[in-house]
Amino acid sequence: MTHSQGSHHLAHGGHGPSTEPPRDAAVENPDPYGRYAAYGDGAYGTRGGHGTQSEYGSYSAYGEYGPYDVYETYGPYGTGDRYERYDPARDGRAAPAPASPYPARATEAPRPPEEAPGGPANPPGADETWETPAPAGPARVPHQGPLIPLRDDLAGVPAPRAGGRAAARRASRGTAHRRGMTGRLNATDRRGADGTETRRRLLPQALVVAFLAGGTSAFIAHDKAVRIDVDGEPRTLHTFAADVGDLLADEDVPVGAHDLVQPAADAALTSGDEITVRYGRPVRLTLDGERRQVWTTAETVGGALRGLGVRAEGAYLSADPAQRIGRNGLDLDVRTERSVTFVADGREHTVRTNAATVSEALDQAGIVLRGEDITSVAPESFPRDGQTVSVLRITGAEKVREVTIPFETVKQADPALFKGTETVVRQGQPGVRRLTYEIRTVNGVQQKPKKVGSEVVREPRDRIVHVGTKPMPMSVDGADHLNWGALAQCEAGGRPDAVDASGTYGGLYQFDTGTWRGLGGNGRPQDAPAREQTYRAKKLYISRGASPWPVCGRKLHD
Repeated sequence: MTHSQGSHHLAHGGHGPSTEPPRDAAVENPDPYGRYAAYGDGAYGTRGGHGTQSEYGSYSAYGEYGPYDVYETYGPYGTGDRYERYDPARDGRAAPAPASPYPARATEAPRPPEEAPGGPANPPGADETWETPAPAGPARVPHQGPLIPLRDDLAGVPAPRAGGRAAARRASRGTAHRRGMTGRLNATDRRGADGTETRRRLLPQALVVAFLAGGTSAFIAHDKAVRIDVDGEPRTLHTFAADVGDLLADEDVPVGAHDLVQPAADAALTSGDEITVRYGRPVRLTLDGERRQVWTTAETVGGALRGLGVRAEGAYLSADPAQRIGRNGLDLDVRTERSVTFVADGREHTVRTNAATVSEALDQAGIVLRGEDITSVAPESFPRDGQTVSVLRITGAEKVREVTIPFETVKQADPALFKGTETVVRQGQPGVRRLTYEIRTVNGVQQKPKKVGSEVVREPRDRIVHVGTKPMPMSVDGADHLNWGALAQCEAGGRPDAVDASGTYGGLYQFDTGTWRGLGGNGRPQDAPAREQTYRAKKLYISRGASPWPVCGRKLHD
């Protein structure tokens, strides 16, 4: 559509008498734009079917036009820039089309005009009428629809000259611009809704669009691209998690008490973060003879030792440092290098060793044990760092000696003997025991002998003693009236076990052994009870009188 189609300014532009009612009469409608006819293709429309259109369209009044410069003319009203303000869509009249010097072009069947995106909106409440474009020909029938009152903002603008290729081109550009801004509202108006209804219907759509736009912004704002490395398997992912713990939970990455998470689980997430998860692995470690279980997040044996602070240089390792540690862990024996000093033959020998026993370390030191040589610690013990071990050179010999084995006395009851009387039937004989001792010399110093053997050469023989059980007689006729107590006091001081200085006589009455036994006594008189001694003395008095006691015999008659 050009500025010449239905232009209100035709009535004032000097191109013919005006048939339009006065402006004041035309603005009776309260709507500032009144009612108007749909503009469609217009008298100079470019959509005559579904054919191809050029940049400026094809005008049926002219047909196929020539070069741009040939038709680049302007009306008497100045340059084309002034006509950009004029809105021909509001003018319901159609300008007569000039005759075309070119033959008419065949057109397709008319079709309803398309709604231009962003086209102008119809005034609220106005009925919309679509004009079917006439076939292309030398002339067009003017549009007979209702006129639209002149807009206030266009008052005083001169109307363009009808016709003219440049004017048509400028009008086409202005119309397309205005259609792009108001097309959506025009589509609503064509359904018969007023302006309020249009805004009411568009408001939810606008809210939805705003909500979607806000949601998209929030979606983009909360989405984070992070890199996560789980036990050496890295990957990059997008997440809405707020912190590291939420991310691990979303990704089904379990974390235990012995696992390592960097940064911490409560650390906030930002885009570009790198999260590292290392699972803990149990290591059953025997370090220098001490067994314990430790946990490590290292993937190799060497990494685990570094994490535990174990010095691996010069150490014995039961597994290669590059060996990977599985999730189930492994058994690891580590013996670090230690300094051990051996003292042998008066000299010190210091070695660096990772041996498991003192014996192995001794071999590494080049020290040989001979014969009964030993070390100050057990050969199978674990050598500690800084330990000093002495080598003891031992020589030894055996010594044999015999010792007696004492005999035992066996007493047997004898009813032929008075009570209190014991008679030795067989003398005892001691036995002989042979003992073997080891005499050792340690580093030249003799040690205390050590008994290493015992052998009985002769068994001892028991001593047999008969013990009387016959009751002792109370008296001896012819001697009971004598003073035996005075005699005993004079001979032995009243002591039954008294023995003279020579050891020949003993007892209360100083019997010699021969006389005692002749009277029926056993053993020695001083060993017999006092009552038996008195009985034997009375018997001796009956047979010999007081002569056995030449000095004290007179006491019998006191």
